[in-house]
Amino acid sequence: MSNTNVTVLTNELVRDMALPRPETGHKGTFGTALITAGSEFMTGAAVLACGAALRSGAGLVRVYSETRTLDAVRATHPCALQSLRDGMPASVLRTATRLLEKADAVLIGPGIPSDDLNIRPLLELFIREAKNLVIDAGALSAAAHDKEHILPMLRHRPTPAILTPHMGEFARISAGVEGISPDDTSETAAVKLSAKLKSIIVLKNNRTVIATPDGKLYVNEASNSGLAKGGSGDVLAGLMTGILAQGIAPEKAACAAVKIHSDAGLAAAEEYGVRAMLPSDLESFFPEAFDRSGWS
Repeated sequence: MSNTNVTVLTNELVRDMALPRPETGHKGTFGTALITAGSEFMTGAAVLACGAALRSGAGLVRVYSETRTLDAVRATHPCALQSLRDGMPASVLRTATRLLEKADAVLIGPGIPSDDLNIRPLLELFIREAKNLVIDAGALSAAAHDKEHILPMLRHRPTPAILTPHMGEFARISAGVEGISPDDTSETAAVKLSAKLKSIIVLKNNRTVIATPDGKLYVNEASNSGLAKGGSGDVLAGLMTGILAQGIAPEKAACAAVKIHSDAGLAAAEEYGVRAMLPSDLESFFPEAFDRSGWS
């Protein structure tokens, strides 16, 4: 990585990325996050992402999902707005297009199977039209299944999308991309893929890294096996989307979310231990993590 600018994520660095939060602001001031997540048997992914976005400081958070997921969100997060994602792609896209008009940032993927009838049309719409976009989980797998069509679309966005793959998802997305060897999930490969797609890559591992299209690499050196549990990524994606919605540039939003999520995980581990802590515990430690990074 001789040509890569490597920076360690610190509280001081993230503090300098924070936007002021004016006391005279209102819910419109702090943006709207659209969370497109959840399915009949994975309702929890949307609940976790929604909770993190609500705790991020976003003015409004809307969950766009199917009936059972909306029931779960209604029971756990009454502050969230809801829109039903139901029917054939044409009607789903009409609703999504309307919701995009007021969305400052969009998340697609947590808890949505990659073979869901609507995920590919929605992903294409969001790549074309969303002001800011986080692509996670099922949406990453859908993109990997149709990479010849989806990946070139990412290069034409005016603002870079943020892709948040774990190692397996990264290998599927990058397979066949020129210049990246098969099964190469190294930090160097993340930098190469970021440049190829003109997108920010958040490569999740025990040492999560953030690669940017201009060759920068941010490294989160804190390791916490308590985060190695299903649902932690949903929390990260929701937090990142909520921060994006408030007007933070994608590169800074990715860095801030990774650091704050990590610090919340360390605080949860101190309270519960790495074995017993849960992804659902993380949002209750956001206040402490925000305080550490000067985002309170």
